[in-house]
Amino acid sequence: MAPEVENSLSGAFLFGAQIMHIDFTVAIPTYNGASRLPELLERLQNQISTEHFSWEIIVVDNNSTDNTATLVRSYQSSWQCSYPLRYCFEPKQGAAYARKTAIEQAKGKFIGFLDDDNYPTYNWVAAAYAFGQSHPEAGAYGSQIHPKFEVEPPENFQRIAPFLAITERGNLPLLYSSHKKLLPPSAGLVVCRKAWLESLPKETILSGRVTGNMLTSEDLEALSYIQKSGWEIWYNPAMEIYHQIPSWRLQREYLIPFFRGIGLSRYITRTVNLKSWQKPIALAAYMLNDLRKIIIHLLKYRWKIKTELVAACEMQLFISSFISPFYLWRHGYLQRYLSK
Repeated sequence: MAPEVENSLSGAFLFGAQIMHIDFTVAIPTYNGASRLPELLERLQNQISTEHFSWEIIVVDNNSTDNTATLVRSYQSSWQCSYPLRYCFEPKQGAAYARKTAIEQAKGKFIGFLDDDNYPTYNWVAAAYAFGQSHPEAGAYGSQIHPKFEVEPPENFQRIAPFLAITERGNLPLLYSSHKKLLPPSAGLVVCRKAWLESLPKETILSGRVTGNMLTSEDLEALSYIQKSGWEIWYNPAMEIYHQIPSWRLQREYLIPFFRGIGLSRYITRTVNLKSWQKPIALAAYMLNDLRKIIIHLLKYRWKIKTELVAACEMQLFISSFISPFYLWRHGYLQRYLSK
């Protein structure tokens, strides 16, 4: 392992880096992930069929207050793998900032993002690299994501499962069409570094959920820019990961604000691919459609909206989507977005 070094680059601090040609980067954005990282790092230590290409791992510490940095240093001190384990610190809170730092620091042509609660199968890196090699037009491609629940999910959970980064779309690769408004989640997502750097503006609007900011869907905003630039977005079922879902993520106290954040972000994620003159038309069409969904949902579930968690989450999504442009305007996001 290379000796530890510490320097500053684009607001991030690195140590344990090696200077070498890299084909693929695994990036792990994490916030207070010290208890979750060991299993992920051990799975990455035991990846198979990676001998024919070079790769690296970067842990992006997104301003953690636990012992994440100490944990990574401990792994680095005993790291025996041929591929380096690197660490960088991103002080600006938010998943979008952590991913941006990962893109800046990555040496690989492709960057595979794993959250600290995403545990890949032992061929995930090899499958991710192989897909990028065989699909040169792919700007990004997502994994097949299986849930690993700590407790039994609520009744009818499958209706909202995709919003919690559960993606099981069969065992054949699937090209995401821009017309269907469907894109993969950031968990287990691989992006082509060139596509990201060429497609995204210097500053995006959505940063991810942090204290005082409930907006989410920053991953969809980034992917929309990549798709808008003409790059293909794929689902690759050969890349499998298991997403740990603790009990608190299935409770009303978490899910209702979570769906509120998705809905309030929707005007941006819905219109990134549109031309300026199309956005006012889309605004009217989306608001009418959201209003229709609210009315139908009320007629279908009536009082059950208060007692059935899944129905309540759906209603929160519809209402928040309807008011999204007003919320974004009031808080200054829309002005920044329209000025781009």
